[in-house]
Amino acid sequence: MTALDSSSLRNEHRLLMQAELKPLQGERFQPTGFPDLGAARYTLADGTEMLTVESAQSVANRMEAAGWDDSVDDLAACLKGLPYIKVVDGTGRFLTASVLEAHRLNSPYILESRDTTFLDLLKKETGDGEGPVSIAGLAKVVCKYDTNAVLHGVFIAKSNLAGGRLRLTRALSGFIEARNVRPAENGGVKNDRVNPSGDTRQGFGNVPFHRTEFVAEHLTAYFNLDLALLRGYGLPAEAVDLLTALAVFKVQGFLARGLRLRTACDLETKGPLQVTRPAGFVVPGLAELESALPGLIAACANKGLFAEPPVTTVKYVPKKGQGDEGK
Repeated sequence: MTALDSSSLRNEHRLLMQAELKPLQGERFQPTGFPDLGAARYTLADGTEMLTVESAQSVANRMEAAGWDDSVDDLAACLKGLPYIKVVDGTGRFLTASVLEAHRLNSPYILESRDTTFLDLLKKETGDGEGPVSIAGLAKVVCKYDTNAVLHGVFIAKSNLAGGRLRLTRALSGFIEARNVRPAENGGVKNDRVNPSGDTRQGFGNVPFHRTEFVAEHLTAYFNLDLALLRGYGLPAEAVDLLTALAVFKVQGFLARGLRLRTACDLETKGPLQVTRPAGFVVPGLAELESALPGLIAACANKGLFAEPPVTTVKYVPKKGQGDEGK
């Protein structure tokens, strides 16, 4: 496959990729933590101590961010022309976009506004909700208005839209795990140079704290693109080619620019992205993908697969009881 042609993947069910990582400096790293769990540690049957460094949900968010340019509140230059939903306030000021929202098209800023522009479009194009939901039909609608959401999934849980049954499974996923881990205990103190013995409940005084970091024999990022799922949507070949290249772009972009996961978890790759399935397949590099994506986007646009214009603007006007945001 080149970045322009995914024909060699047409009979494959999965594209599985992985990359070995290491801390940018030193040996320690801080994994993701959960309020009721802390670090997500687990033990394999052979006794190997493992650790989830970054969850599938977090990696999905970071891969989505790989295609967004915060400096201009818009898609990265190589992705211009991809459709998405832009949300503005009552003055026209940018608020958010479907590619930034945790629930994508199901964002309350898109579907819970008094501006029902996009809600009405969805009602019109997804049918009256009677009978089984056409997943293939839904995929075409999602591809038309937010192509990224075909990869990352969407669940439009509104009762007035097919009874809340409009759902696409995540096609691109990833996670980072560490193997043979050991804790690296450390900590620090918040110093109060005026009154070290002040009331800490009010924010005064010296406050010591403890933090558990880790060292590991291996740090590995894993990625899974469900090619069978994408083909099952019945999308034209041009769309499948674009989605495949877009998925690899997101993976490569995340590995190249998005591995500063936390202050104490700044990582880098130890080598190129490797493909473990199908055997012998080599993914394009980031520069090649950035060069190829505009042509793939144009091919889909020329086939009428995208909204026109590609960016659908929704004004967020809060309903009664939602506050005064956006007025």
